[in-house]
Amino acid sequence: MPIQTSLWKVCASPQPLCVSKLASEKDLEDMIVAAPELLNADWMLIGRQENTGFGGIIDLLAIAPDSSLVLIEIKRDRTPREVVAQALDYAVWVETLDASQIASIYSRFSKGGNLVEDFRKKFGQDLDIEALNEDHNIVIVAGSLDSSSERIVSYLNKRGIGINVMCFQVFSHGEEQFISRSWLLDTAHEQTIVRSKDDGANEPWNGEFYSSFGHSEERLWEEAVQYGFICGGGGAWYSRTLKQLKIGDRVWVNIPKTGYVGVGKVTGLAVPAREFVVNTPDGDQPFMTVAKAKYHRQAIDSDTDCEYFVPIQWDKTVDIGQAVQEIGLFGNQNTVCSPTATKWRRTVDRLKIRFGITN
Repeated sequence: MPIQTSLWKVCASPQPLCVSKLASEKDLEDMIVAAPELLNADWMLIGRQENTGFGGIIDLLAIAPDSSLVLIEIKRDRTPREVVAQALDYAVWVETLDASQIASIYSRFSKGGNLVEDFRKKFGQDLDIEALNEDHNIVIVAGSLDSSSERIVSYLNKRGIGINVMCFQVFSHGEEQFISRSWLLDTAHEQTIVRSKDDGANEPWNGEFYSSFGHSEERLWEEAVQYGFICGGGGAWYSRTLKQLKIGDRVWVNIPKTGYVGVGKVTGLAVPAREFVVNTPDGDQPFMTVAKAKYHRQAIDSDTDCEYFVPIQWDKTVDIGQAVQEIGLFGNQNTVCSPTATKWRRTVDRLKIRFGITN
């Protein structure tokens, strides 16, 4: 069903706001550049109006915390179906970009900025050069979406093409204008799907989840083993994929740049830090009262930025010093993902041998 939003003024007799429009669709692009959180607070804009070399110009280019790129096409005067076709054509160009080309694009966009340094400032972590542009996604920005385009986007997404639509609608109240946004597809589900671009080696997902555990002063692997959990926080991008896990799912845990340290099954749904309870020698207690690491304690009352926890029954864990790290094993910075890369199946097969998992 085409996306449509209505806004109402809150009062004794609620009044609908009138549907309006911007003076030009370029105004929307200007607004996104001025306030990228209008589109997605978890992305960092790195390019605008870049020539693809295919006779077209890409509207906006962004990067996500896992070093994947996001191609953003704004509808302008084209029909939604034409935008989808154009975006797919531009994606062919995006897929070819290497680290130096991406850095140059950002330098032009930021008037001399350094991608590595600014990525660290934005996300609080180093840019993974090896993973840079290993995957990319397409976002169509439009004021409306027809049924045909919705079917096309949904079809492509189900078949492994990372594409989504964000619809912006403008409303007026007196001399003021307001803007709303709606995603066609669930962004949390889309984020969990990780594809391979190296040789097109993708296959149906094997049902095994991957988890990246950021062992640091923020969270400790030793505590995850002791109390049985995986976690992530500091922003919606880091925590929302945890919410895709269901009871009984199996998760393989990797500490970036260290190796795989555990595998276990989910025993409960994701909950914010303030609600996470663990068993201790003194009985059940709120985890944050016994935790040694920070776990974004300063944001404990924020549903967006707080740490989220998923309880895990461990089948096998190892100390960090015994982490399994081999050439060719799958790696990714998403807190949780369901990879379709062939490398992931090979990784799980190898980890089963190393961890002594027989099923």
